[in-house]
Amino acid sequence: MTKIKAAITGVEAYFPEYALTNEELSQMVDTSDEWITTRVGIKERRILRERGKGSSYLGSIAVEKLLKKTKTSPSEVELLICATVTPDMQFPAAANIISEKTGIKNGFSFDINAACSGFLYALATAASFIESGNYKKIIVVGAEKMSSITDYTDRATCPLFGDAAGAVMIEPSANKDVGIFDYKLESDGDGVKHLHMKAGGSAKPASHETVDAREHFIYQEGQAVFKFAVSRMADASLEMMDKNDIKPEDLAWLVPHQANLRIIEAVARRMGISKDQVMINIHKYGNTTAATLPLCIWEWENKLKKGDNIILTTFGAGFTWGAMYLKWAYNGNNTK
Repeated sequence: MTKIKAAITGVEAYFPEYALTNEELSQMVDTSDEWITTRVGIKERRILRERGKGSSYLGSIAVEKLLKKTKTSPSEVELLICATVTPDMQFPAAANIISEKTGIKNGFSFDINAACSGFLYALATAASFIESGNYKKIIVVGAEKMSSITDYTDRATCPLFGDAAGAVMIEPSANKDVGIFDYKLESDGDGVKHLHMKAGGSAKPASHETVDAREHFIYQEGQAVFKFAVSRMADASLEMMDKNDIKPEDLAWLVPHQANLRIIEAVARRMGISKDQVMINIHKYGNTTAATLPLCIWEWENKLKKGDNIILTTFGAGFTWGAMYLKWAYNGNNTK
């Protein structure tokens, strides 16, 4: 019996209208356009400024657009997985709220928190549900309001992050030659000390002291994260190439997590591929954490061809990282 393969059959995205430029950011904190561009490759990032709106707002718009684009009724969706580290609230899951906002009533939903690796972890999880033969339509959405946990007095971290959401439809592939073929997911808890939020969890609940100490924002040791990200993303991607006999010239696209342009360039060099084979949009959106991968796929969708060899790779807090190999399932933005 032929194994069922899961395939991406549609992609959509949403980001706020307001773009926070490097020039504007330099009026808020001691930095400059040259400093940010040289070190991380970001020119601007999108920020959700409306009060009372969180990640579920971003995610629900991306999902609504995806349903319309793929001509899918909300009643057909059997599972929705949301990858996020910035849920609207501690509970319930952002996925539950997104399902309610988009009319998805006949399926179940849950969140995955793997930081910047969240979308890849969620995509692999969705693929497993499809491969079981019990599910036909699954939505995976990465939705992040990173501005809600960014300290705009910290020049080391505030230029990095932006707000956005991206969503994909996952279905059984009608063609055994396309779909998700392989993936590798890994984690190492020793990385916690390098990238985390100090307070707000059960070990250190919010208090006047934690708020005054500004401990409810991203804490990152940049050099350590950079070193691990390059080696782990490259190793996982090279493993996908070796296991599946993919030579550099056979790879149509690398879809890397958009955290730092220098990380992306270093990973591409390790893989022996050219910049023309790499999806890069960090300059426009910054690091949108779990939304970076679908945001790239959405932006490049019209350039994708059925059968294209694609590797997705990511690295995030935890440490978490991984890579996935897939063959694209349709031409351009034609989802049928």
